[in-house]
Amino acid sequence: MNLPFPRMSRPLVGGAAVVAGVLTAALVAGSAHAVPGQRPWAKPTVVLVHGAFADSSSWNAVVRDLKRDGYPVVAAANPLRGLHSDAEYVRSVLDSVQGPVVLAGHSYGGSVISEAADGDRDVRALVYIASFAPDRGESTSGLAAKYPGGQLGPALVSVPVTIAGAGAGTDLYIEQDQFRRVFAADVPRQVTDLMAATQRPITSAALDEPATRTAWRSIRSWFLVTRQDLAIPAESMRFMARRAKSRTVEIDASHAVTVSEPEAVADLIDEAARATTR
Repeated sequence: MNLPFPRMSRPLVGGAAVVAGVLTAALVAGSAHAVPGQRPWAKPTVVLVHGAFADSSSWNAVVRDLKRDGYPVVAAANPLRGLHSDAEYVRSVLDSVQGPVVLAGHSYGGSVISEAADGDRDVRALVYIASFAPDRGESTSGLAAKYPGGQLGPALVSVPVTIAGAGAGTDLYIEQDQFRRVFAADVPRQVTDLMAATQRPITSAALDEPATRTAWRSIRSWFLVTRQDLAIPAESMRFMARRAKSRTVEIDASHAVTVSEPEAVADLIDEAARATTR
């Protein structure tokens, strides 16, 4: 062990001897807690996938908390163009990460991670945050309409677009004057004004595209249910969580829980990591 002290030509005396004694005692005390042959816990990489009407910055406070706790973090830029193509993109992000992964998705991001992680042995846990977890043949839009209480649909505006390689399509945005009410009611208005102006649109085709793979059938999952959510009814989330046999936590928060309650989100991801990668 190379200690950060200058080389001395005389024996240690006085204060230097005290320092050396303290260091020796600390090393001995630390070794008393080590288990022979056991490595320190190597924390998994947390990969975060945002949903519609948001971008990777919606995870900023969650990333801060996770990195403070020592987790490597990647917040993927979900294209929001089509369920299968979005999943393929996220799969390429997962392929770039070495070692175990905890994969978290918010909102439509949950549909994407369910498709992307299927068959990936490095993904140890799925964490659904105010999210969708479709079964094969189900679409995100279909699940959104499965239970009453959602108010997102009437707040959407359609914009015709040309999509490279796919021709004409439709982008969906939330009307800016409705954004805070239906998406982020517990976030300060000055923040939601910025979120509304910078929201990323999703194609209607992505929401209507049926799932073909269901990673939650083979990978352990956790689910954060947001009881004040007007985008995905809480009962719909409970149904999906029960079906996936997810460990479920409920919180009084809006759909934008990654912004309004980042500590609760980070805590659930940490719980999933500890339960599956030690």
